[in-house]
Amino acid sequence: MLDKVRGGLIVSCQALEHEPLHSSFIMGRMARAATEGGAVGIRSNSPEDICEIAKNTALPIIGIIKRDYEGSPIYITPTIREIEELAETPCAMIAFDATDRPRYQGEALADFVAAARKAAPGKLLMADIATLDEAINAEKLGFDCVSTTLMGYTEQSEGHNIADDDFARLKAILAAVHIPVIAEGHVDTPAKARRCLDLGAHAIVVGGAITRPQLITKSFVEAIEA
Repeated sequence: MLDKVRGGLIVSCQALEHEPLHSSFIMGRMARAATEGGAVGIRSNSPEDICEIAKNTALPIIGIIKRDYEGSPIYITPTIREIEELAETPCAMIAFDATDRPRYQGEALADFVAAARKAAPGKLLMADIATLDEAINAEKLGFDCVSTTLMGYTEQSEGHNIADDDFARLKAILAAVHIPVIAEGHVDTPAKARRCLDLGAHAIVVGGAITRPQLITKSFVEAIEA
């Protein structure tokens, strides 16, 4: 899969239960539209959406399951239960939270990675990270790639933005690890996506700027009202 997405755009087709486009059918069509637009991959949440998307495109899919567990802030594919569910889908890669935050029932990230390899043989593993140290640790743990998905969304990375200071944090991660680095989060314009690739990112993931019309509408309204 990594060779197929190199240098291209991965579109995140997700809509949570409280969002207006929540529907596997709609996400399937969203993925078809992304394919027609030239995307090289899809990132999707839930087995239902992944299976529907696979009916609408031959592009490789990064699968996740967002689920809350009491006592842990980990939200993206947090336990082996989710890994096992994703293992039964057509996704080529499974992404999960690889931050240094407490995991459900105190499980160590290293143990979780090992368990994930056993539960989903043949699936690549993506580390969703928020900091440079987490990216370095992910490489040590044997992840196939890292993604800056959670930068700015954890306590350790609060206030950070991948695009700050001409992508200084992305540059630091690219210099520190040897596995592919996927730029994701706050890449909300074509110019930012192009800059990430020029700096050496393996690929780009864009979600809300393409597939969440309520957020796109809000950005226009805020600019008009300002």
